[in-house]
Amino acid sequence: MTGAAAMRVEPDDVASDWTRPGVFEVAAGAYRIPLPLPHDGLRSVNVYALTGDDGLVLIDSGWAITEARQALDAALAALGAGLGDVRRFLVTHVHRDHYTMAVAVRREFGTAVSLGEGEEPAIGVLSTPGSRPMSGYWQALVRCGAGKIVEALRARADLAPHDPADWAAPDDWLAGGTDVVLPTRTLRVVATPGHTRGHVVFIDRDAQLMFAGDHVLPHITPSIGFEAVDTALPLGDYLDSLRLVRSLPDQRLLPAHGPVGPSVHTRVDELLHHHAERLDHACKVVQDGATAYEAARRLTWTRRQRSFTDLDPFNQMLAVAETAAHLDMLVAQGRLKVTDADGVFRYDAA
Repeated sequence: MTGAAAMRVEPDDVASDWTRPGVFEVAAGAYRIPLPLPHDGLRSVNVYALTGDDGLVLIDSGWAITEARQALDAALAALGAGLGDVRRFLVTHVHRDHYTMAVAVRREFGTAVSLGEGEEPAIGVLSTPGSRPMSGYWQALVRCGAGKIVEALRARADLAPHDPADWAAPDDWLAGGTDVVLPTRTLRVVATPGHTRGHVVFIDRDAQLMFAGDHVLPHITPSIGFEAVDTALPLGDYLDSLRLVRSLPDQRLLPAHGPVGPSVHTRVDELLHHHAERLDHACKVVQDGATAYEAARRLTWTRRQRSFTDLDPFNQMLAVAETAAHLDMLVAQGRLKVTDADGVFRYDAA
């Protein structure tokens, strides 16, 4: 097994590069395994392995690509195990870098896969033979007045064909407010819709750990409004989910992207503040019946305050979707009004 002999379990050092390949102990019997995302700006996704006498449970699974599979094989070997020793995947949400490896491993080993029940509509769309899930994004972009970037995205989609088999349904659907009882620990399932409608986090109350998926990330805020199935007010759902997590006892933050952090509450407070500021900024740039596309072009993006034109077409799409989510939230707050002008939504001061 290439690289397996050289890999060893190390303490998790938050000061080092969190994307560095390896196996990092974050708590007794819990290990962080970064898996590569070679075609994604996020670079890596953290999969967490929980050990027990009867095998392993993995929280999230990685993207079903060769590079990630090889890295996971090597990491599990460092734990004295292999993929056949994984008894169950607990997946925080339906995105490919969290879900598709679990489906691929299940085909080979029969491993059980669990997913939040709110993801059932998305799985229904993504797993249907002949489905073209990106077509829904094109329609949304047109409603946002962003028809100019549709052709570039269609060309990108043609280079990455959709295989419905990668999105087969899980073995069971997880409901928020229930417990997953494992031999060595019990995980509380908390429904945290927003990034996706069925996102869940897993809380180990005894060890004071929150496996946060993409709900709470240490350096960035997750994309909002980019889903295979539309949600009426995704930013409202996300903010409500942040407040829910904030109302719970504080935990160590074990995110899907980024280093482990000491406090969920501290980061949630930062995210709530960020979105309050972002709503104010979005409200200010809306004038003269602006579309979400026009508003997105007037905002800056990423921590580096990049202009919209500096983003590639895919990230421009995410920016437009997120801007639309903020504008719709402002409408719900009574700060803006929206009109449908021949299938294009235009926003103005209320």
